[in-house]
Amino acid sequence: MSASQLSVIAVPGPGAEDVVVGGPGPDEGAVFTGTEDGSIFRISHDGESIERIAHTGGRPLGIEIDLDGRLLVCDAHLGVLRVDTRSGAVESVVHDIENTPMAFCNNAAIAADGTVWFSDSSTKYGIERWKDDFVQDTRTGRLARLGTDGTVEVVLDGLAFANGVALSADESYVAVAETGARTVVRWWLTGPKAGTRDLLASDLPGYPDNIARGSDGLIWVSIASPTDPVVERLQRAPMAVRKLVTKIPERLQPAPKHTVRAQAYDDAGTLVHDVDVQADRGGAAYHMVTGVREHDGRLWLGGLHEPAVAYLDL
Repeated sequence: MSASQLSVIAVPGPGAEDVVVGGPGPDEGAVFTGTEDGSIFRISHDGESIERIAHTGGRPLGIEIDLDGRLLVCDAHLGVLRVDTRSGAVESVVHDIENTPMAFCNNAAIAADGTVWFSDSSTKYGIERWKDDFVQDTRTGRLARLGTDGTVEVVLDGLAFANGVALSADESYVAVAETGARTVVRWWLTGPKAGTRDLLASDLPGYPDNIARGSDGLIWVSIASPTDPVVERLQRAPMAVRKLVTKIPERLQPAPKHTVRAQAYDDAGTLVHDVDVQADRGGAAYHMVTGVREHDGRLWLGGLHEPAVAYLDL
């Protein structure tokens, strides 16, 4: 697939990290994203209209549509928030886990009964030092559950940079991406495997970021960067070496490669789609896809460092 098939919509803010498409109601078809400066933007489906509807005061990452039509936002600094798309009001939902503030709230998925599953990428480093956690491979990431009664519990811990979260169409399992391990972990909620974990996907061709169930029922996985042999070796090096690497100048550290890629898996873990846009590796093109959302045959993309969202028709 060529880069010419990728349409890019600029937004007035850096780092449109994730995307979500509005459901039935006044926001139907609109696309929402959050940027590094704390802004939440609504983009018309044709990309002709862009408006800032709210400001979280933090760093919004994963974004979902709540059951009442509000946005559920995972803010790296502030935790789980709800945002009213009409008034712009921001409500704090979950700030801490077990009486300790989250360091790196990242992504979420919402069940039909309102249960929220969300990830906390690291207990050691926040988003500004994501590379430290990634290279040091702290494996302090967590998947947590917010019940409809307001209780919060950690369901999985010890994850290698817990990232994207998605529920299967029948809600028999919840999946969470392990960016550092290049896997998508599956935690079974119903059936004979309930309460156990396995892998929906492993040995991915790069580092997964946000994931989401599409309108096609598939679990879509953004591949932020292809596998880096240097990073793979560093993760196996002594901790002293790993810590030393994160202290060298930024320009000398391993950096994400310029690529635009997303994959889709069915419930059996079979790869159904592998969308690999041959973008400009020189740095001019859209790159480092961290958000992915399939909606009615269109694939919407977000990027951690991009002042834009992008889409292509499958």
